Amino acid sequence: MDHLSAAFSALADPTRRAIIARLAENEATVNEIAEPFDISLPAISRHLKVLENAGLISRGRDAQWRPCKLEPQALKGIDDWLEFYRHFWDQRFDKMGAYLARIQKQKKKKGKS
Repeated sequence: MDHLSAAFSALADPTRRAIIARLAENEATVNEIAEPFDISLPAISRHLKVLENAGLISRGRDAQWRPCKLEPQALKGIDDWLEFYRHFWDQRFDKMGAYLARIQKQKKKKGKS
């Protein structure tokens, strides 16, 4: 599976997106990440493994702790992919805005005559 597909697949799960949001604030241990969730630590570890395999997070080693941190470069790849479609939609909205302005101008002309 390519990197972008792995990233989107990992982010398809709302728990994993919440973990990413948590790690965007700062590094955290598995226990800290698990606190707000009503699921087991092994389940959190499985989510972390998916995120790690997708390159979205990494785990360090600090004594007995393995803090997790966000890998922003992986998110940059997603943003780059989305940027193309953001530009696509901006162009479409600009064309629709121009069309609506033209229609309003035509209505005003008809109203005056």
